[in-house]
Formats: sequence, C-alpha cells, structure tokens
Amino acid sequence: MKVIPFYLPQFHEIPENNAFWGEGFTEWTNVKNAKPLYEGHMQPMEPLNDNYYDLTDVETLKWQADLAEKYGIYGFCIYHYWIQGRKLLEKPLELLRDNKDINVRYCISWANHSWTDSWSGNNTMLIAQTYGGKEDWDAHFDYLYTFFSDKRYICVEGKPLLLIFNPEDVSNLNEMLDYWQKKAVEKGLKGISFAYQNYYFGMKKHKDDSRFDFGVEHQPAYAFYDYRSKWMMFIRKNGYKFLSFLQRTFKVKINMDVTKLELMDYGKLWECVINRKPTDEKRIPGAFTGWDNTPRKGKHGLVVNNASPELFHQYFSKQIRRAKEVYHKDMIFVAAWNEWAEGSMLEPDKINGYGYLEAVKQALIENNEWPEEN
Repeated sequence: MKVIPFYLPQFHEIPENNAFWGEGFTEWTNVKNAKPLYEGHMQPMEPLNDNYYDLTDVETLKWQADLAEKYGIYGFCIYHYWIQGRKLLEKPLELLRDNKDINVRYCISWANHSWTDSWSGNNTMLIAQTYGGKEDWDAHFDYLYTFFSDKRYICVEGKPLLLIFNPEDVSNLNEMLDYWQKKAVEKGLKGISFAYQNYYFGMKKHKDDSRFDFGVEHQPAYAFYDYRSKWMMFIRKNGYKFLSFLQRTFKVKINMDVTKLELMDYGKLWECVINRKPTDEKRIPGAFTGWDNTPRKGKHGLVVNNASPELFHQYFSKQIRRAKEVYHKDMIFVAAWNEWAEGSMLEPDKINGYGYLEAVKQALIENNEWPEEN
C-alpha cells in the first residue's frame, strides 16, 4: 500500500509573499500567530523541538525523507505552482530533484488556482491564473519533464503520475493533456498518468474526465461535502451574492454570517470517509490527520475537534483495507505531511509527538502492508 501525503512547499521566503503579506512571510508566520478562539481550542500547534525549518535547506529535505522512510511513507505529492511560465515556491521541489542522494519518492500536484488574499476574507486577486497556448504548454512540459525523468519520480505502469488540482479551470484542457501525452511519448516515456484532485470537479456527474486515469478523493474535502447539507454547500460556494439576491428579491431577512467559525467532529467526518462508496473505478481513496485552518482564516475558519493519533490509527487502518477491497487500489493520498496552518500534518508536533507517524506505521503493519525495504 503506497501512502502518499500531500506536501506544502511554502516554508521559505519568496518575493511575492513578502510583498503580499509582509517581509519574512512563510507558512510559519501563520502558525506562530495562531491563537485559541474558544476554550479547549488547540492553538497554536507547534512543531516538536521548535523545528521551524526552512525548505531551502537541503538538510531539512533529508530529514523529512529519512522520517518518511522510517514510518512507511511511500513518497510525497508536492504542490507545484505554475502561472503561464511564472514559477512560485519552486525551490524545495528543485532542490529535491537536484540532490539525488535524498532518498524519497515524489510526484507533483499542479495547484493551478489563482493566488488571492482569501485568508483575510477579502478574496482580492493577487496573481491571476491564466492558461496559454502551445508555447506555454511546451515550456511547462519541458519543466515538468526534468522531474518525470528522475528515477525517484512516482509512476503508474511506467508512466509518471501528475495530479491537476482543478482541471475544470484549465482552458482547452483536453487539447493540452493530449499535447503533453504526445510530447511525453516523443521523450521516450510511456505517457503520463493524469489524476485530478478538486472535489467540486469530482462531484460533477457530466464532467469530461476521459483523459484522467484517476480521481483522488482529497480528504477531508469530500467528507465536508458529505457532512454538510447540499444547501449549505451551495451557499458556501456561491457566497454573499446569492444570499443578497434572495434578500433583495423576496424581501426576506437572511443571516448573512455564513463565514463564521465552523466546528465539526473528527469521528463523524471519518465516518463519512469510510462510508463513501467510490463513484467509479477511477477513485483513489484519501485520508486526513486533522483540520484547523484558523491560523490562516481566524474566526472565519473551520475546526475539526477531537482529532487524535489513536482515532486516526483506527480509521486509517480501515481505509487501508477499503483501498484494497472496495477501491481496488494500492494508493492512499493523505492530508497532509506538513499543512501546519490547516492543522493537517504527519510531522511531529509538541502535543502528539510522532503519534500520527506511528499510527501510519502500525496500520500498515497490522494490514500486512509494511514495505519490505523497511
């Protein structure tokens, strides 16, 4: 069973973040500024031994790789940001590519969304995502190929695995993917194995996912969908404009505060995860360690209460069995390796220590899925 956690590279400074959020900004800035919002709220969540690392330090990447191997992590799925030739947060991924002695497998998820200041609630556009034509597709593929040709890159049936966060946003999607497949073959590859990640696209009945081998159930997003009513999902997706329209048109008083702090229960969300039936044969199951994005969004965030390594172990072990017996897959994508400002991390913290990593290891062992090389 290949356990593949999502990996965030935003733990080093870049000029864009310094301009948007202030000098010296990294994801650690959000983590350090977090405050408890109610009695019993576990914030701030701090890394064990105050390990506020910098991902431009190769020794940090080696430490992460060694830790992942020790606890049975198959490899990382690293977020990649490309906006028509403009790379963002690319240094950790490139350092990994260029340092072949770092013993870790990895694949890429193209986080193809625009950059906004949604964390502050304003949703002002900072860098708009645009999709060019073949000139940009060539440049992007050539860049991706430098990773695809790495022996450590995760492949499926010999084809490099590439996730696209939200395919629906890509103009001329099928044309671009067909073009990339052609270029991959010309480069001597067997092709590319495409997967998508965004749950809105995954929920659409009439989507065209014909170019995709897989649809990753990115948890807990799918569980949030199942947990909430369809009405609430519609409101949260369409926001104040829809509510304002109803209020003006029908002259009814509507509570407009739909972005207040939302609380959910960890066990109930996990029950949604393990009770979800794959909608088709392309589904790859997901898992999550926890969720609390108040370090980013403050009182407008969402907190999943009662998470623990013990509960995670219990449900993750079930998900391993379901991956084999229900989904017929040998992969599980986990949120996340280091999403510290979303409260979703396998890395050791001051409260749980190595508990979540130990939970992964024990779940693999008891399901006879412990990697032989370990």
